[in-house]
Amino acid sequence: MLELKGLNFRYNNPENSFELSNINLKISPGEFVTILGPNGSGKSTLLNLISGEFRALRGEILFNNKPYFEYKRKEIAKRISFVPQKYYSVYPFSIYEIVAMGRTPYLNFLGFEKEEDIIKINEALKLVGIEHLKNYSINSVSGGEAQRAFIARAIVQDPELMLLDEPNAHLDLEHQISIFNLLKSLNQEKKLTILMVSHDINLAANYGKRMILMKQGQIYLDAENSKVLTTENIQKVFNVDAKVYTYGKNINVALFPNN
Repeated sequence: MLELKGLNFRYNNPENSFELSNINLKISPGEFVTILGPNGSGKSTLLNLISGEFRALRGEILFNNKPYFEYKRKEIAKRISFVPQKYYSVYPFSIYEIVAMGRTPYLNFLGFEKEEDIIKINEALKLVGIEHLKNYSINSVSGGEAQRAFIARAIVQDPELMLLDEPNAHLDLEHQISIFNLLKSLNQEKKLTILMVSHDINLAANYGKRMILMKQGQIYLDAENSKVLTTENIQKVFNVDAKVYTYGKNINVALFPNN
C-alpha cells in the first residue's frame, strides 16, 4: 500500500540541523504499525512527509504503487487521513464542524453535506464517545475530548490508511485504552491500515504486531514487536535500562532510568 524509497528530508532552517536520512519502508494493507523512538528522532517528521505536509529533498513515496505526485490532493485526502499531535483552532468551530471537515473531499462544488455525509459524521461522533459534545466549541472541551474529535474527523474520511501522531497524548488512562481499542477495532473489522507514532511502549506492544524503532533521523529497527522490544534495543535507543516480560502474546516493559 505505502512504500518509501530512499527518503531524505532537512528543515529549511539554519538553526535546525535535524535530518531524516535514507528512509526505506513498506506498509502492507491491513497492518497496524507503531513508530517508537525518543524525542527528536524523526517520528512526527516522517508522518508529515507521508501525509504530504512536508516534501522530501530526495527519494520517492508510492501509494498503491503510484507516485504521490500523480495524485491530486483531493484523491490523497480520500485515501489517507492524519490525526496530528497538536491542535488549535483560531475560530471556535463546534465539535460537529471539526468532524464534518473530514467529509470535505466528498462534497460537491457547492460544499453541501448529503444525507450520507451526515450519517457518517454522527456515527463517528458516537464511535469515539463524544456525540453529546457535538455542539460544543473545540476550544471549550478537554484535550482528550478534542483529540477524539480529530480521530472522528479522520474516520469520516473513509481512508485506506490512517496516520496518527501520539493519539493518546492528552488522554487519561481509561480513554487511552478506549482509543487503542477503537483503533484495533477499525483495523480488524474495517481492515483500516494504521501507522501510528506513540511514546507508550506498553500500550503499543499489545496493539498491532509490528514496530518501527527510530533513532537520530533513521530507522534503527523494523520488525515484529518481540524482536524490537528487547533490553538491548531499548537501552541503545532510549538510553534507559529495561526489563521485558512476556505473558503469552502480551508484552510488558519495565523501565529504569540510568542513574
